[in-house]
Amino acid sequence: QLQASGGGLVQAGGSLRLSCAASGRTFGIYSVAWFRQAPEKEREFVAGISWSGDSAYYAESVKRRFTISRDNANHTVYLQMNSLKPEDTAVYDCAAGNGWLPRSKYDYWGQGTQVTVSS
Repeated sequence: QLQASGGGLVQAGGSLRLSCAASGRTFGIYSVAWFRQAPEKEREFVAGISWSGDSAYYAESVKRRFTISRDNANHTVYLQMNSLKPEDTAVYDCAAGNGWLPRSKYDYWGQGTQVTVSS
């Protein structure tokens, strides 16, 4: 199971750090990605990280602002979000699978955490 947390209300230009905590001892073999979905929009890929943490991939819209990382010892993946913009407002969710790219197959999903960026 995955549990996303850390969302909240922040002003434009501010920062938030999301966490995706996993239960189960096999967490370290899965790649993990963050997705987001804004009201009346399709879900979109945000960032993904390989099981080892050596490789990461970012959506163009968040490059140089967001950083994904993982701590396998604590079964947690993080998404550090800096320089937030109102268009980053969405429900953010994490997912685990065999890949970390937008079109990879993700088998496990969290429940989402709301991020709201005010202008």
